[in-house]
Amino acid sequence: MLTHEHTDSNAAIVIGAGLGGLAAAMRLGAKGYAVTVLDRLDLPGGRGSSVTQDGHRFDLGPTIITVPQVYENLWRACGRDFHKDISLRPMDPFYEVRWPDGSTFTARQDTDAMLAEVARLSPADVAGYKRFLKDSEACYKVGFEGMVAQPMNKIWETIKVLPEFVRLRADRSILGLAKARVKDARLRMALSFHPLFIGGDPRKVTSIYSLVAYLEKTYGVHYAMGGVQAIANAMVKVIKGQGGTVVQNAEVDEVLIENGAAKGVRLTDGTVIHAPLVVSNADAGHTYQRLLRNHPRKRWTDAKLKSRRWSMGLFVWYFGTKGTAQMWPDVGHHTITNAPRYEGLLRDIFIKGKLSDDMSLYIHRPSVTDPGVAPKGDDTFYVLSPVPHLGFDNPVDWANESAIYKAKVMAEVEKTIPGFAERISTEMILTPEDFRDRYLSPNGSGFSIEPRILQSAWFRPHNISEEARGLFLVGAGTHPGAGVPGVISSAEVLAKLVPDAAARVTMKVAAE
Repeated sequence: MLTHEHTDSNAAIVIGAGLGGLAAAMRLGAKGYAVTVLDRLDLPGGRGSSVTQDGHRFDLGPTIITVPQVYENLWRACGRDFHKDISLRPMDPFYEVRWPDGSTFTARQDTDAMLAEVARLSPADVAGYKRFLKDSEACYKVGFEGMVAQPMNKIWETIKVLPEFVRLRADRSILGLAKARVKDARLRMALSFHPLFIGGDPRKVTSIYSLVAYLEKTYGVHYAMGGVQAIANAMVKVIKGQGGTVVQNAEVDEVLIENGAAKGVRLTDGTVIHAPLVVSNADAGHTYQRLLRNHPRKRWTDAKLKSRRWSMGLFVWYFGTKGTAQMWPDVGHHTITNAPRYEGLLRDIFIKGKLSDDMSLYIHRPSVTDPGVAPKGDDTFYVLSPVPHLGFDNPVDWANESAIYKAKVMAEVEKTIPGFAERISTEMILTPEDFRDRYLSPNGSGFSIEPRILQSAWFRPHNISEEARGLFLVGAGTHPGAGVPGVISSAEVLAKLVPDAAARVTMKVAAE
């Protein structure tokens, strides 16, 4: 068995090179820590990594960049300029939403353009949409500016925002807010679907998440040239520039704890690496259930984790098409197609755990913006369908269902991209079983614990662990939650909880 000993008290280990883990390593590096990042995949980025197959680069997870300042702030904390490393392209329009009756809604940054879209779909709802925008701004100020990058590990931090939550009717769901503001069923969907991008049921997720509308309108929606993989690669460069190390194909099997304090990690190959500071970017459920399995837990017991509501699963079909670059000019970078049912489909996914015949799809066509994702003249696509996670009593058996479900997805996509199937040149599929096995995601869920109000802020697994001193958590399963701005911000919270390396060493010496 190999043992790596760091004599320095400033050694830190980060488990997982997802975007939260890489951001954490950058923040710790800026504070003077000697950071080692350990990741089980072959490329950095976690759910934001990529696979290149037959000349097509498939970005496996997140596809859009919102709130660029979270990246700018992260790079600035490391003495770097984000825009020197990454080229962002603003999307206009952001995306197009389509319904079975042929109607469409195009989301844009310009308020007048959006009001015109609302008026075109439902003239009677223009005044209600304006009220929704006001709600969205108020929720942004409280929910994003006031909470996202603030530690929430003390219950008082959550209690003190409760009066604002009451004023903003945070008890109401985002779909409930949309229903209170507009009458048209299509608009209600267009104003409330955003929580699906972070794994939440719009019928249950708090209306505070209406902040996304304000966030998109204020800061825009962007695409990073080279995909989110390019951001992950740039983060690794910063970490290495700070003197840190990023090791791929290295899986952590256990966090080592002595006398209630983290002492390092053991890898699946038996290698032991010591450090007094351990940050886990593995899913919070996996961190507590697997990595701390030999340690008694006070709060995050197996029973407690089992009782949580987990985000939905994802069926994602990635494919390349031959000679199609000039075809389907009406299909842009982001398209959302709707099933005839909205609420019924959500109930099937989140409550019944049942695979439906109808489906809503997100169609991603990055090759219209970034030709580098495909061979010349070709296209790269991914089609995502929200599906139940694997934690229900009779989970979907994807070994049997995958091909059947793909055929249903194909028939649905055909309505938007006619003739695409005969031009497919390469393909791959991820199901919730792949999320479970590739990302060690409990229940194969796409976004960890669902962001309901009583699973947010203090009620979520804390960034500073109660289970061991020196153990911290970042990523989708901790505060502030899923979505790329959330996981990047979890590292900003970490930076507020961990002293500078020099101060930590001084404190240790004083204690001795």
